Amino acid sequence: MYGASDDHNHVYLKENTVVLKASRINWDEGKSTANPHPVIHYHSGAIHSKQTFTINDEFPNYEIKGEFMVPTNGGTWPAFWLNGAWTWPPEIDIVEFKGNNVNWFNTFRTSSDVSTRKDTISNPGAWHEYRVWITKVDNTNMDIHFYIDGEWKAKHTANHVGKPFHLIMNLQMEGSSGGNGPSGDTYYRGRKIYVGRSHEW
Repeated sequence: MYGASDDHNHVYLKENTVVLKASRINWDEGKSTANPHPVIHYHSGAIHSKQTFTINDEFPNYEIKGEFMVPTNGGTWPAFWLNGAWTWPPEIDIVEFKGNNVNWFNTFRTSSDVSTRKDTISNPGAWHEYRVWITKVDNTNMDIHFYIDGEWKAKHTANHVGKPFHLIMNLQMEGSSGGNGPSGDTYYRGRKIYVGRSHEW
């Protein structure tokens, strides 16, 4: 990822739409600091929520949704997801495409204990709504319900009660989506992004 709060070359708003842009670079910036340390070929953008979200006794239900136009070229890796604010995991992937038209709903309980639902999306470059409804089951577990365009797709259960999350929208390139990414600019768009919670009275 690249940029800062005052750098809008790769993260900007246009007509009530959040736009992330990835651009291929033609100079040597070395390798990523993250495993497996791939060579840096792109500048791109990411947005992380300032506030954290925690499912607990006070707020046992959360709804998170948005409409997204995703790139699906080989080497593109757009995502909209919840990541542990203090540790990893927890992780809940709401949007994740890896260089094709398949969306991955993932819930990581540990690095090896993962629930996954894959859905082939017709015309993912058009607007589609992706949504989760998260509800507290007991003092340890929550249920995560996944939806696409209002249609229920899957339920995962995870031991994430009481663990704070950040919400992230980002556009990674290559990596898990394969090498040989696009030579030109790549765009990932989001709108009507919503986070709501209900209070337990």
